[in-house]
Amino acid sequence: MTSMQNSAQVVWDYLAIEQPLERADGLLVLGNNDTRTADYAAALMQQGWAKWLCFSGGYGRLSRTTFTRPEAETFADIALAAGVPEQHMLVEPQAANTGENIRFARALFDKRGIALDTLLITTKPYLQRRALATCLQQWPAVSCRAAPVPLLFYRYANCDISEAAVLDGLIGEMQRILEYPAKGFMVEQAVPDTVMAAYRELCGACKVKA
Repeated sequence: MTSMQNSAQVVWDYLAIEQPLERADGLLVLGNNDTRTADYAAALMQQGWAKWLCFSGGYGRLSRTTFTRPEAETFADIALAAGVPEQHMLVEPQAANTGENIRFARALFDKRGIALDTLLITTKPYLQRRALATCLQQWPAVSCRAAPVPLLFYRYANCDISEAAVLDGLIGEMQRILEYPAKGFMVEQAVPDTVMAAYRELCGACKVKA
């Protein structure tokens, strides 16, 4: 790999936080423009990792030009086609950001009278750390664990998602990790010096201010 790709891998490994899977009451899937997220969520449900599945997401900056329906509805269709029972699925198609994903999903579970003690959160790999940190801030009563789509950086880009888009996403995520705790959006995250150095090198290579 090139020096830039090596730096990207370091940042990716930090952001794509992984924890051992544990069975949970619910699985919350944060909408995005990558349908592999829905495929993985359906597989987790079929393997019995959670009883309830909630897709949350309206249209994002990237999905707005590629999806014909909100992210949550698009993902729900994929899960239904994969065999996930509709009666165990909740769909929240309004959220426009990660904080709303958490709050709106929480409200939907409450409206349905579904009490959750434990929750798995699934999204794009490099969005996973922020998703977990946001849940810890916005929904502290539930015990949440990260369950990212198991894809590595060098295998993530495909015909729909370019490497340039992934690099831009990594930089944006690091900016949010550094800035959002002070705004009350998520709990603060420790950032190792090696990750900060890789982030700055990535910003330099992409000509973005760190």
